[in-house]
Amino acid sequence: MALFGTDGIRGSAGSADSLLNPQLVNSIGVATGTVFKSQAQILIGRDTRKSGVEIEQALIAGLTSAGVNVTLIGVIPTPGLAHLVLTRKADAAIMITASHNPASDNGIKIFGSNGQKIADEIEREIERLIESSPEIKSAQQGLVAKDENGRNEYITYLLSTISKSLSGITVVVDCAHGSASTYAPEVLKRAGAEVIVIGATPDGENINKDCGSTHLDLLAAKVLQSGADLGIAHDGDADRALLIDGRGKIVDGDALLALLALSAKRKDELPGNKIVATVMSNLGFLKKMENEGVIVEIAQVGDRYVLEQMLDHEIYYGGEQSGHIILRKFATTGDGILTALQILELIANGEASAGNLSEIFTSYPQVLLNIPVANKEKVLTSAELKVATKSAESDLGNDGRILIRASGTEPLIRVMVEADTQSKADVMARKLADAVESAANA
Repeated sequence: MALFGTDGIRGSAGSADSLLNPQLVNSIGVATGTVFKSQAQILIGRDTRKSGVEIEQALIAGLTSAGVNVTLIGVIPTPGLAHLVLTRKADAAIMITASHNPASDNGIKIFGSNGQKIADEIEREIERLIESSPEIKSAQQGLVAKDENGRNEYITYLLSTISKSLSGITVVVDCAHGSASTYAPEVLKRAGAEVIVIGATPDGENINKDCGSTHLDLLAAKVLQSGADLGIAHDGDADRALLIDGRGKIVDGDALLALLALSAKRKDELPGNKIVATVMSNLGFLKKMENEGVIVEIAQVGDRYVLEQMLDHEIYYGGEQSGHIILRKFATTGDGILTALQILELIANGEASAGNLSEIFTSYPQVLLNIPVANKEKVLTSAELKVATKSAESDLGNDGRILIRASGTEPLIRVMVEADTQSKADVMARKLADAVESAANA
């Protein structure tokens, strides 16, 4: 039974026939509790989805039946829970979230005692236990408690990561009606910024709906209309951030990573002059880093893979174009609020200008198409797609690149094409998307 993708378990929720139905979630709790042993201490946090409460209750039932003691943190950003598993010296933490997915989905991310997502072999053991349905009879039922201090502790920690007041900077923050809603505005205000808040009235159904890091038009319009210096967009669990600069232009994860890495290099705080990015990073970003003497190690898509490369090579800065930025000096996973604070501190220090953050390098035109498919492996191994890809690569030569991959969290094949002109990227991406659809229907 393959449940775990690149970012935990994710799928439909909220009904008996959903992937994350109460029976399966209870089994996940039992299996996870079995892996971490009776009397282990496990924290549970969640985002603002309506289905989160039901999933939380099913997890509690499963975990406590395996003798695990559970501490409920409530609504919190994913990186906040990863931080608390360290400070609480807990054995593990479970975050209930589907990140940037719509409210109809939910998910489960599991962190170990080191604040990092659990290893593949632990995920496989949990899956094996669920499939074998063992009878778990703990000698002692686990206990359940509520943690009333986690929110303030995490906010205080975030504020401790900067030393410069953000006074004089006006920001618009879009909380995606998610976990950031009661965190990001307070953090930014306490840091000294003037804050305009949008997307911070969660009702359980509106998370990520036409807002947040996957829908930036509203934020861009608000930045321009209000005359703010900057816009910040989070996703549902606030582990990512994308920015809008003062001209209304998108500042993606590549640009954020470039800004932070080059600042660290100027201060001689970039060990080995190395960073980690992913196969999705823009060619313009890679060329900029090369020109600046920064070595880029390339990882698979997924912040867990970025972190693995960072740990393997003793690298302290890494991230994804989507806005997952990992700053190992401060965190064990991507943290959108932390990322925003660090960029704002660069602005406050005069190291960057809010008006043109997006211009740190010249991006190659990039087209990303998502094609729904029922069988991702069938498509990726098809001879038809291989022929189409080889032909497209030949046409592009050294003036672009192609990446075709399966989504780790959704039933999609993602086609990415970069080229030296927008029209060439558009045409090439459409041809490849057609080949994907043809292979899927064969």
